Amino acid sequence: MRAYRITEWAGPVFLTEVPVPVPGPGQVLLKVAGCGLCHSDLGMMQTPAEFGARLGWSMPFTLGHEIAGWVAEIGPGTAIDVAEGDAVALAAAASCGRCRYCVTGRDNACQAGAAGRGYGRDGGLADYVLVEDPRDIVPLGGLDPVTAGTLTDAGATSYHAVRRVRSRLLPDTTAVVIGTGGLGTFAVQFLDELGAARVVAVDVSAERRERAVKLGADEAIDGVDETTAECLRDLGDGAGVDVVLDFVGTDQTIAAGLAALAPGGALGLVGAAGGGFGASWFSGLPRDGEVFTFQGSDLSDTRAVIALARAGAITNPTETFPLDEVEEAYRQHTAGTLRGRAVAVP
Repeated sequence: MRAYRITEWAGPVFLTEVPVPVPGPGQVLLKVAGCGLCHSDLGMMQTPAEFGARLGWSMPFTLGHEIAGWVAEIGPGTAIDVAEGDAVALAAAASCGRCRYCVTGRDNACQAGAAGRGYGRDGGLADYVLVEDPRDIVPLGGLDPVTAGTLTDAGATSYHAVRRVRSRLLPDTTAVVIGTGGLGTFAVQFLDELGAARVVAVDVSAERRERAVKLGADEAIDGVDETTAECLRDLGDGAGVDVVLDFVGTDQTIAAGLAALAPGGALGLVGAAGGGFGASWFSGLPRDGEVFTFQGSDLSDTRAVIALARAGAITNPTETFPLDEVEEAYRQHTAGTLRGRAVAVP
């Protein structure tokens, strides 16, 4: 079968031929319908050996962690509630299912999550992918498996952020989404669907701002500069806003988000741009507030997002590319010219 693989640490990545996996006991083979591309894939291509070894990654491996498709073969003795031919998605975040985090529903904090399909193990940018743990399989019902894979990471990660602040989304509150690209687009929809707060989108792109308003934002403002914090505070009746979800993560967006918060407000840092906060924590953080960050999502987030999509409560903008054009898809992703999440179709 074809597979888009990293062949050595910080080395070449290309489409090659590898054997089709054979599922053993407790395993499932999935025929890939579509695999979403993620910004983190680009970082994996440059991962040095020392860092990859600390994460428990094995080289070479196939990229791709936003995966959906059809059950092709069920290994002997595998207990699972789907049949061959069923359309399913795979949870993007890896977990062991046994540690104290997993058994309490916090599997995104599982220590086994550092290595998984598409990040250290063979992923879904291929014709087939092996599923070692059937817990990761989520039935799609009537959803199209070609594009549903993006729900498992971009969608589920955004949902996790909104779930963390859901109790704050009251009728007299304001929630801000900084960066309305692939993840932020989902966050706007979840905020609109799950809460009563006024939703404000912030983005440098007029097209993305317009799309955010169509998907549920009450208003949108242009980019982040020295006036953004004051503008957002004014939207919160001068006292500040109640929630900021930062899907960019630069020095500038972090500083603006924190400065815009009202006392008791919450900022969730999701974007991985590597920014920091150079001011005093004592005076710079929201009074009696909350600042949190995380990576990925848990199984309940994935199931919830797919349920919302099946109910028609959210949309999932995507652009599809043949698997043999995956490098062009990554190029457009890097250039920021995509109109939705990029999906490679075998």
